[in-house]
Amino acid sequence: MQSIADAGGNFGSEYSSLFESPENLFGKRFSGYDTSMHIRSAQFIKGITGEDDLLEDGKPQIAFVGRSNVGKSSVINSLTREKNLARTSSFPGLTQQINVFLINKSFYLVDLPGYGYAKISAQVGRQLSKLINWYLFESAYKQKTIVLIIDAVVGPTANDLDMLQGLEDYGKNIIIVANKIDKLKQSDYQKKLQKIQNLVGKHKIIPYSTQKKIGVNELTDAILK
Repeated sequence: MQSIADAGGNFGSEYSSLFESPENLFGKRFSGYDTSMHIRSAQFIKGITGEDDLLEDGKPQIAFVGRSNVGKSSVINSLTREKNLARTSSFPGLTQQINVFLINKSFYLVDLPGYGYAKISAQVGRQLSKLINWYLFESAYKQKTIVLIIDAVVGPTANDLDMLQGLEDYGKNIIIVANKIDKLKQSDYQKKLQKIQNLVGKHKIIPYSTQKKIGVNELTDAILK
């Protein structure tokens, strides 16, 4: 799978106005889930490791994917306002199945295992990669949207860019979340977000912080529309 790192190019000033200043973002903070669309209910249904009748009932599927330790579970918990819905851990690589949540009794949020964690065994790493690739690229299941979560501080890794390339090759509808923006220095904020945009191309990026509740409403609207 060809990496897009070299093909990302520099999109220059075209995107310079896309990212609000950190002062504006952090000034807004979180004033409640006051959007017209919101998540009213969230329930863990089951973990799966292969084909399952659950995913064949016609409900839309929105998949969340990202490297281990990117904060994927925390993003899911912040969206659903359920602190412990998705299991968070200080030990990346813990999730080794596809976790399925029923949202608003109308669609599935599909939490895929994290990829790219070096400290799990090679065998487990291969099994997780196989599971992720099977669900996204080989199974008959169709996803309404794929939310690709990237660490805003680290930036897109080679694994992130490979995943993005695969999603593009298969024509997936992609939203990119730049998580942990609260850990960026204000002086580095615009430069970091611009660098991410240059690497991922014209995909929409949602700056996000689970700690400061930034981006929650925007991502909620994006996945529910």
